[in-house]
Amino acid sequence: MYVPPASRVDRTACLAFAAARGFGLACAHDGKKPVASPVPFHIEYGSDGTPLLCFHLARHNPLVGHADGVTPWLFAVSDADAYVSPDWYVSPDQVPTWLYQTVHMTGPVRVMTGQQLPDHLNQASARFESDLAPKRPWTMDKMSSGRREAMMKAIVGLVMTVEEIEGSFKLNQHKSDADHVAVTGALALQKSAGAQTLSAAMRAARPQAFAAIKENEMLSTVHERIAP
Repeated sequence: MYVPPASRVDRTACLAFAAARGFGLACAHDGKKPVASPVPFHIEYGSDGTPLLCFHLARHNPLVGHADGVTPWLFAVSDADAYVSPDWYVSPDQVPTWLYQTVHMTGPVRVMTGQQLPDHLNQASARFESDLAPKRPWTMDKMSSGRREAMMKAIVGLVMTVEEIEGSFKLNQHKSDADHVAVTGALALQKSAGAQTLSAAMRAARPQAFAAIKENEMLSTVHERIAP
């Protein structure tokens, strides 16, 4: 993935972003063309701290046959994205652009063995059920044993040993504070959830710019009050 220097994200932030998102695109190559499937996942860590990306696919998914534990796959995780109009900037001569957040993880993928699959399914459901609190979490114990076994036979658990991580959070980092604040405000007014999410991320990324704006607004108000 091409990552402009201003958009580069460190390893810790990439993993936190991916873990919070929990959904991405698993990609491999069958020797002739790319093969991919969108899947949920969760991240564990090996005894040496290596990230292990755990997910599962339908048994008949062509990707399963490429999980040889040696050949690297790509796992792409994206979240919010939004268009930015040149009219939103304070500075002149701007061009349209698209802001986004994405992380790519690369590494070999192997098939889970033994107890790993049911453990993975329990951890995955717990991870996503926790987002629905205060609802009481669903667990596999609510399924009949026959149904549970049938469903597990229909899927294959997979683990990517994450060897490389790249992250690109394009949030107009190279723009001036004035332009950053202006675009952040414009995004916050858009209808799409993605635009509003990016607006919040941009505000969090450069709080000093917004603090300065507030301070200047306060000073301006004082000046207006004391002006003759």
